[in-house]
Amino acid sequence: MANLDGANLKKANLIGANIYGATFKDADLTGAIMPDGEVYKPIASEVEIGKQETSLEKVISMTRKVINTDNAPAPVGPYNQAIAASGQFIFVAGQIAIDPRLGDVVYTDDVKKQTEQVLANLEAILTASGATFQDVVKTTVFLADMNDFAAMNAVYAKYFPEDTAPARACVQVSRLPKDVLVEIDAIAVVSG
Repeated sequence: MANLDGANLKKANLIGANIYGATFKDADLTGAIMPDGEVYKPIASEVEIGKQETSLEKVISMTRKVINTDNAPAPVGPYNQAIAASGQFIFVAGQIAIDPRLGDVVYTDDVKKQTEQVLANLEAILTASGATFQDVVKTTVFLADMNDFAAMNAVYAKYFPEDTAPARACVQVSRLPKDVLVEIDAIAVVSG
């Protein structure tokens, strides 16, 4: 976290800057290009009382919009064509069917039960990050056998309703860690 209190950031280009958690008390941001590309314009009353950070909160607040177009193929499952999002990104590593209490793979021959465990693991990580399944904007599903797609998809759909589901890719791979049947990773976006 940066302390930019009192800094002269007039006309500074902050595109791509990670300003999450930074303090800007009495900083001059007049004409600065914010991370979202918007040019900062102070409101007179804010300048008078030194509350420029109010506008910064807007920059890091989360927005999530489902994108669907008839000019591309419709989704064939619980996912959307795309999600437009802004805010703090959380990249969740691929999760497999390890029960954290046991420290080992569970349900070695049951893709449905493995998918339940994978999604429970994802949920625990999202919760620890201050996120929920509603904040997920993209997932990737890796299957050891594409013939398990329908079984995995039935469980997945319970966690991600079609109308708000994230964008998704699903692929068959030759082998997964610990010879599990399914692995899922996720990207979520939450407000700062």
